[in-house]
Amino acid sequence: MNIPLSKKRRVGSTLYLAGELGFDAGRKIPEGIKAQTENCIANIKATLATEGMDLSNVVSATCYLTDPADFAAFNEVYAAAFQEPYPVRTTVGSALMIDAKVEITVIAEA
Repeated sequence: MNIPLSKKRRVGSTLYLAGELGFDAGRKIPEGIKAQTENCIANIKATLATEGMDLSNVVSATCYLTDPADFAAFNEVYAAAFQEPYPVRTTVGSALMIDAKVEITVIAEA
């Protein structure tokens, strides 16, 4: 399916990333919120690296969870990945377009 979007867009020193899912290297989504969140963050890190950035450049994150009961486990993985000062964050419950438990989009500043 051709989806009309860019994976990332840089405007000046600001980098906008499209929502990232928990795909692994084989383009499969593993079971469980922790594994999916770890993969989401790893995929975000890889995209940031293409622009010479890392997670410390992230200033804002919007996180979508399909099951509010997954919040604590999601937050555990998320908290281990980011350091203070933490990005501003919004986390909402949402149905996703594919069978995934989490999607994360970020804005980063160089």
